[in-house]
Amino acid sequence: MASVEHKQDATLPLRGNLSGALKRESVKKNVAAIHVSGKLSLLQRKLSNVLLLNAYDTLISQPKHRIDARTLCLMIGYNSNDMDTLKQALRGLAETVAEWDMLDDKGRQEWGVSALLSYAKLKGGVCEYAYSPALAEKLHDPKVFALINLNIQRRFTSGHALALYENCYRFVRTGSTGWWPLDLFRRLMGVDDSVYYETFKHLNAKIIKPAVAEVNKTSNIILTPQLRKEGRAVTEIRFLIKENPQLAMFEIDDSEGVRASAIYRALTGQGVSDRLARQWIAEHGEDYVSEKLRLVSQTAGVADTARYLSAAIRDDYRPKEAPQPSPAAVVALAERRAAQSLAEQEAEAREIEISTARRERARKLARVRAVAEARNPTQRDSDRRLFLSQLEDEMGREEFARLGWASAINAQAICAFWEDMVPGIFDPDA
Repeated sequence: MASVEHKQDATLPLRGNLSGALKRESVKKNVAAIHVSGKLSLLQRKLSNVLLLNAYDTLISQPKHRIDARTLCLMIGYNSNDMDTLKQALRGLAETVAEWDMLDDKGRQEWGVSALLSYAKLKGGVCEYAYSPALAEKLHDPKVFALINLNIQRRFTSGHALALYENCYRFVRTGSTGWWPLDLFRRLMGVDDSVYYETFKHLNAKIIKPAVAEVNKTSNIILTPQLRKEGRAVTEIRFLIKENPQLAMFEIDDSEGVRASAIYRALTGQGVSDRLARQWIAEHGEDYVSEKLRLVSQTAGVADTARYLSAAIRDDYRPKEAPQPSPAAVVALAERRAAQSLAEQEAEAREIEISTARRERARKLARVRAVAEARNPTQRDSDRRLFLSQLEDEMGREEFARLGWASAINAQAICAFWEDMVPGIFDPDA
């Protein structure tokens, strides 16, 4: 969650799998810095980024934020019920100081200090937390802080490597971090109180080289360190930065691929926004959305197509059932049934039973989609990843990747998963 001082204007990229208010264009950076102790553990560093992403949309407007603990653990790659470790990580964030030193819009110097979290608590399976108003203002300003891609963050196994990535990532557009004094670099890596790392040979072998190697292997940027010396002593370091040519392998949100699909074009052709079209396809799958598009095209008298389509997707509209048969038809049907063999009657009974089961399945899956859609983007992503991690059947995994919570093959597992997540979800009065 750390960023570093830079004495020039720079264009900051805000990249990653973000949507809505989290997706920002590049902005110009003024003289600004937020320094966060590099002593944060890898778990704490990942935790701080997930908490910020979860709170970002309401960072200024709401004094406190909430996320269920299960989602939180999954998003930081900590698949465990060990709440003591989570409590320890949250405690570390509350005890860690963030310090900033910058120029305001009028060119006046501003210095400030704040705990990373003003408080955090766990209750009823939910994590509630808050930032101080002054720190929230700084974190929400893209001139000061850049959100990172959580899909890339999950790949890191070293806290030093993740700290280096965070401190370099914001300068990818300028191609260089600028020169950092070694004492600042040691501080950002969390080794400023170690006599061992005062020797550059040790710092280079144990911190710089391994961290650079992991960033270059793991992330969407490639770093090249450069040194500045006074005599034979190294006094400053900077990192040249370029985008990883294999960037595509890290971009989970394939927006351009979705926009090339026929379903996306059909949705936008009906007046659906770009963001909503991609969201529907990602959450429900192309088959489900295509089914609702066909239903809308077959429904007469629809004045607002986009609005009706939204309701059809949300509430799982189905084609109207055929009209009820006349009394004479009922009598004729009874006579035919009387003539049927016992085997035929049993077969028909099974068909009715299957049809009833399908309707019940459809009702439950519609309920699941409604509950899932009501959760925030971070939680929805976490739910899908957690469920997918529990699927062992390859065919089931492939269908869930396409259809999400509308997957018929996985219906039984989906219902069991959500019954565990939200007890009573399928009760008639739920």
